Amino acid sequence: MYAHKARRVINQIPRRSYEETLMILKFMSHRACYPIFKLIYSIAANANHNMGFNETSLGISKIEVDKGTIVKN
Repeated sequence: MYAHKARRVINQIPRRSYEETLMILKFMSHRACYPIFKLIYSIAANANHNMGFNETSLGISKIEVDKGTIVKN
């Protein structure tokens, strides 16, 4: 996936709750949504398991994509 395509998706995410973010990613039609969805879901699962945070209390304050040409999945 190209970095600029991933940036178009993540520009919709900052300052939103975890649940709202998953819903946005679920219904957006960009190809970059699914890997970002999996990443955010995994981060929340780790926060829940390792630190005891509840997913409903999580929010996304900052998210960014580094410069790059192509990430192959």
